[in-house]
Amino acid sequence: MSEYAMHTDALSNFWSTTLGERPASRPRLTAHVQADVVIVGAGFTGLWTAYYLKRLAPEREIVVLEAERVGHGASGRNGGWVVGNLAGLERHIGDLPLAERQTCCGVVADNVDEVGRVLAHEGIEADFNKGGAIYAAARYRDQIAIQRDYLQHLHELGHSEANCYWLDAEQLSEKARFRNGYGGIYHRQVATLNPAKLVAGLAECVERLGVTIHEQSRAETLSHHKVSTREGSVESPMVVCATEGYADRFLDFKRHVIPVQSLVIATEPLSEARWQEIGMAERPAFADASRLINYGHRTADGRIVFGARGNYYLGARSKADQAIDDEAIRMRRDLLVDLLPALEGVRVEYGWGGSLGLSRNFRPHAILDRRDGLATAGGYAGEGVAASHLFGRTLAEMILERDTERVRMPWAFNDASHRQLIKRWEVEPLRWLAAQAITFSYAGEEALMRRDKPAPLLKPALRRLNDRFASIIE
Repeated sequence: MSEYAMHTDALSNFWSTTLGERPASRPRLTAHVQADVVIVGAGFTGLWTAYYLKRLAPEREIVVLEAERVGHGASGRNGGWVVGNLAGLERHIGDLPLAERQTCCGVVADNVDEVGRVLAHEGIEADFNKGGAIYAAARYRDQIAIQRDYLQHLHELGHSEANCYWLDAEQLSEKARFRNGYGGIYHRQVATLNPAKLVAGLAECVERLGVTIHEQSRAETLSHHKVSTREGSVESPMVVCATEGYADRFLDFKRHVIPVQSLVIATEPLSEARWQEIGMAERPAFADASRLINYGHRTADGRIVFGARGNYYLGARSKADQAIDDEAIRMRRDLLVDLLPALEGVRVEYGWGGSLGLSRNFRPHAILDRRDGLATAGGYAGEGVAASHLFGRTLAEMILERDTERVRMPWAFNDASHRQLIKRWEVEPLRWLAAQAITFSYAGEEALMRRDKPAPLLKPALRRLNDRFASIIE
């Protein structure tokens, strides 16, 4: 018998349990129809694209096809961070003049407030809370230098000092009390939310606006201006592929954006006495400086949702089910308690996982190929809650030929092809071996930091290995 609360698949996901009784599945596509735009994937990217298409051009006929249920993929399973940054942003803007970099950083920072504004305007209750994020040096002394370097990188990239600044040990303890709270970065432009509530509310919103959503309607082929399912098809001058880490059926997209697993747990609701020990009164998001990435936040009902250390499966397999095993839950619980000792003895009630999308260029993209009538966005590398809003909005504006600041951003590519812009991943087992090498190297570096031992030779080797793995087309 498991030592953790037992749930079956979807009910292993805490977010799913907050929705109450789910309505009956939306109708499958069983006919051959036409639309102005057909969108494959009813996750954040697809639904935000549909939302802005309808808000900007209400007369357009928009059809969304979903293989399972709305939010089945990463959009209903993630850690709930709304980050005012982009993973891989430096790869887009690193060579630009400072003023242009600052403009780009302003766009991604302001995007957090835009998400909150739209949710309020549309009456979507998704537990949106702008409490900022703490990137702490909280376990090893070496993390102080790592976080100091990261703060300098954020400023050099173009993020403002008003939005990203250093907390000393005392200032950190006022926000959250970690085991070794040496200090850390506070990023003001970060919020958290319940992603399942957001994706469900957004789907209902776009339907009110006139968008048609078909569930249980897996797209089997994407041909020229046509998407076909087992029982029907949609002909359209524009097809949007919004599958992110779930592009299994579309070999061409899977060659460019692969799925990486992200695994998450949720604790039981914590007592007020325990929260007094931990802090986090403003419900900030938090992470430490581990290269093996961990992230968490205090939920609206007083739990901690915490994720760490994703996996890559040989063959780039997406995670269709949601449940994770006891070993995966235990590792994340132990890491959480290591960060926050006041959680000793806490019960983990949920553990789940899903697949995020990682592009071979290691940078997110919004691409419109007008000649072939094909648009796509993704490659968010785990920061897709906010990015999907920005990129979905950008796709809609590009499709409608609107001249906005967003369509002029360096991650927006008009009249281009994903085949030209995104390098293909190497064949297996090369990419799996590279991923394992990086993971084991990072684990070795962390083991040295745990023992307060420097790693003067390992760290440069890590950088060379990672740079080799993450090389991009110039």
